[in-house]
Amino acid sequence: MIDIKFLRDNPDLVKENIKKKFQDHKLILVDEVLDLDVKNRQAKLNGDNLRMKRKELSDKIGSLMREGNKAEAENIKLEVQKINQELESNEALEEKYALEIKERMMKIPNIMHESVPIGEDDSKNVELQKYGEPFVPDYEIPYHTDIMESFSGLDLDSARRVAGNGFYYLVGDIARLHSSLLSYARDFMINKGFTYCIPPYMIRSDIVTGVMSFDEMDAMMYKIEGEDLYLIGTSEHSMIGKFKDQILKKADLPYTMTSYSPCFRKEKGAHGIEERGVYRIHQFEKQEMVVICEPEDSWNWYDKMWNYTVELFRSLDIPVRTLECCSGDLADLKAKSVDVEAWSPRQKKYFEVGSCTNMTDAQARRLGIRIKGENGNYFAHTLNNTVIAPPRMLIAFLENNYNEDGSVNIPEVLRSYMGGMKKLIP
Repeated sequence: MIDIKFLRDNPDLVKENIKKKFQDHKLILVDEVLDLDVKNRQAKLNGDNLRMKRKELSDKIGSLMREGNKAEAENIKLEVQKINQELESNEALEEKYALEIKERMMKIPNIMHESVPIGEDDSKNVELQKYGEPFVPDYEIPYHTDIMESFSGLDLDSARRVAGNGFYYLVGDIARLHSSLLSYARDFMINKGFTYCIPPYMIRSDIVTGVMSFDEMDAMMYKIEGEDLYLIGTSEHSMIGKFKDQILKKADLPYTMTSYSPCFRKEKGAHGIEERGVYRIHQFEKQEMVVICEPEDSWNWYDKMWNYTVELFRSLDIPVRTLECCSGDLADLKAKSVDVEAWSPRQKKYFEVGSCTNMTDAQARRLGIRIKGENGNYFAHTLNNTVIAPPRMLIAFLENNYNEDGSVNIPEVLRSYMGGMKKLIP
């Protein structure tokens, strides 16, 4: 959510930002907010005047009572009662305007960074850099489900009977590999100075609307029936929510945290043949990184964070590239995002395995996360980034370490987590 003062002073800039995100249907929100803002400020001014007049009359009543002029004092009391009724109506009007303003402000996109490329959808994202040499072996690499099943490591049929499509059982060495990757990612981030956290896996609705847009909420979140609770789609949701309505000390910043959680997502819609198996699913696990920092430090942290993900994947012998997300591919609260994509030697192309985002002060403003300053409090900046998200990340790992005989190499950095194993043997 942007600052209403900013919108008030820069309505054309806000509208241009909406146009760049190809959301022209939201242009009317700016004019509606401006109109409601004028009415709200007028109502507040009227309320201030009524309270001032009431104070003057109350003082006058006191003087008249001391003078023994009770009759006139009683007449003025009637005026005070009338003012109280007007104030009650005026305060209800103020509350109505404030609510209507907030409802609209929550739908207006965050101001994007000036460097964000303009484009309608993810097909217009811009490649930034490749890391590692993409390699296609001279032997066939099976589909990822076939690789996992060759180790008796995947059972989709049982999962469908138990929970339906979009779920899975991981078994044996594949399950162990899945957990080992998460443990390695956890320790990798701890060694970067991040604090390890395990957050709540459910959050209340005020946290949900604080960390994401209404469109994202509808497309992603599972609601717990009969309760004000949602299953998290990523641990970022509850990690940022941890600081709701807090005033942070400058000396404690930045907060750098790496969090583990299961994640639950509706994943509405059809996604094509390459997203079957365990690519796009309703339940997965993820190691996340979250930073809450001073506004002037957030872009430095942004670059650090996505570089950490690149470094981790390269340590596992997986080539990756970075993509700058275009304007139409940015969710409303995002100021700038970069996707990390891993190389698929089977598909001979890259696919997304993580995303790093600077939200600037959009989440902090919604959740009331402020920093105590010498000249008043101000909103913090929040950032998040995927470290790894298996089992999708397993696809990249298995394909890039797959051998012609069906075995899978275990990179040196992962061997201690796999009991010293150097290869998985079908």
